[in-house]
Amino acid sequence: MNLSNKLTISRILLTFVFLYFLSASWAGARYYAFFTFLIASLTDYFDGYFAKKEGKVTDFGKLMDPIADKILVLAAFVAFAQQGLIYTWMVVIIIAREVTVTGLRLFALGKGKVIEAEEAGKHKTVSQMIAIFMILIFLMFKEAGKSLSFWNRDTECWVRGLILIVMYVTVILTLTSGTSFFIKNRKLFT
Repeated sequence: MNLSNKLTISRILLTFVFLYFLSASWAGARYYAFFTFLIASLTDYFDGYFAKKEGKVTDFGKLMDPIADKILVLAAFVAFAQQGLIYTWMVVIIIAREVTVTGLRLFALGKGKVIEAEEAGKHKTVSQMIAIFMILIFLMFKEAGKSLSFWNRDTECWVRGLILIVMYVTVILTLTSGTSFFIKNRKLFT
């Protein structure tokens, strides 16, 4: 197994570590969650970098890299919904889009057609990552603010409102990219 594939597998394993820190109640756990998610996100960049640099793009990597990404991102959104930080319906829309598009890509791959990521999908991914990092930063500041007495109800309401705005944008981009995907590839699936 090459380095790129090991990084992909490590991203899946780091998802469980991230979820542990995110749900832990001890002081500092949110900081560990943030840095674990950051490291897991960086493995996504580096697994592609090393695969191309070493010329070792494998079928395993082509299949597992996007799945590892989805596991990490969807786990974060599910955990945030469980903690009451975002609406559950938002997460359901994101999961439905990701599972459906990934499934259809695998279906197309079985027919010998590779469907490349399109611009709308890249914007969706960026918005999802921004939302996740914003929420993690919110959790770190909330934890620090409570211990240093600078966090109050007004601050929390303001930040939660900002998070919801970012999540609405993320959901809109998720729906837009999913719709665009189906329209551009409808002949393959009909």
